[in-house]
Amino acid sequence: MDFTGAHIVSIDQFERPDVEAVFSVADRMQPYALRQRVTRVLEGAILGNMFFEPSTRTRVSFGSAFNLLGGEVRETAGFESSALVKGESLQDTARVLSGFSDVICMRHPVEGSVADFASASRVPVLSGGDGANEHPTQALLDLYTIRKELADRGRSIDGLKIAMIGDLRFGRTVHSLGKLLRLYRDIEVVLISPEELSLPEDIVEAMRLSGIGVSISDHLTENIADVDIVYSTRIQEERFPSKQQADLYRGKFRLNQAIYTEYCQPNTVIMHPLPRDSRSDANELDSDLDNNPNLAIFRQTDNGVLVRMALFAMVLDVVDRVDAHAYDVRWYNARQT
Repeated sequence: MDFTGAHIVSIDQFERPDVEAVFSVADRMQPYALRQRVTRVLEGAILGNMFFEPSTRTRVSFGSAFNLLGGEVRETAGFESSALVKGESLQDTARVLSGFSDVICMRHPVEGSVADFASASRVPVLSGGDGANEHPTQALLDLYTIRKELADRGRSIDGLKIAMIGDLRFGRTVHSLGKLLRLYRDIEVVLISPEELSLPEDIVEAMRLSGIGVSISDHLTENIADVDIVYSTRIQEERFPSKQQADLYRGKFRLNQAIYTEYCQPNTVIMHPLPRDSRSDANELDSDLDNNPNLAIFRQTDNGVLVRMALFAMVLDVVDRVDAHAYDVRWYNARQT
C-alpha cells in the first residue's frame, strides 16, 4: 500500500506488511504522545474533523494526534451545524471542505458514506466510522494494543485466541477487527452474542476462509475460560429502531471481577472500544474491574493517539521528518511524575 495521499476508509485496503509499517511508525510516536518531545512537522497543516455522529474518543483522539504533530484542527460536529441540513450533498461538501483542509477525518451514520465522501475529496480522508459498517482506525489501534499486551507476556499476535462479546451485528469495531485478524496465523475467535446480534455472515465466512477458527455461542462464562483477550462491546442503541428493542439485549453479557476470577485465565486481557455503558441495566464491564491490571481499555485509548499520529505522518509523507522538527517539552509534564 502506498500511504502517501491515500484515503483510509476500510481494513480491506491493508495487507500485513502495511499493518506492521503503521505499528512501527506508531512506536516512534511514543515520545511525542507522552509529551517528552514536541514536533512541529505539520505546522501550517489543517485537519478538517467532520463528525456527523456523536463521538468523544475518536474525534478528540484524531484532533490530539494532529495537534501533537504540529497541525491545526477545524471541527464540524453534528448535521445541524453543517450545510448538509440544508440539503447539500456529501460530494459537494467534500469538494468544498477539501479546499479548506490538508486531510479530513469523517464519521457518518450511513454505511458507505465515508467512501462516497472520499471519492469527491481533493485531500486524503480517514474514516472515523460509517454506520454499522467499519471503523478501520479503531481496529488498527485495537490490534496495536493486542500486540503490545501480548508482547509483555512473550507472545505475538499469531496464535491469538480472542472472544468478541456483545452487539456483534451493529458493532463496527468488531467488523473491522475481524477483517484485520485475517492477516495473521493460527487465530481463534469466539463470537458471543444473542443470535439476533450475531456477526454478519459475510464477515464470519471471510474469516473462516482465511483460516481463522470461528466458534459461535450465546453463552458467556464457559467461552471465556481459555482466551487471551476478552473484547466486549456495548449494545449499539442508536442502530435499533427504538430504545425498547435495544433494551431487550442490554446487560445480557456482563463481566465483573467475580466472573473474571472464576472463569478467565489470570493474564486474560480485557478490552472494550468504549464508551462502556455503565448504566445499571447494562454495565457490560463493571467498575470493579478498574483495579484489575489486565484491564486495557484506557491503554487502548492512549494507543489510539499513537496509531492516528502514525497514519497522519504516513498519509502526509512526513515520517522521516518528524524528529528533525522536534524539541524538548518546556512545560511541567504530569506523565513523568
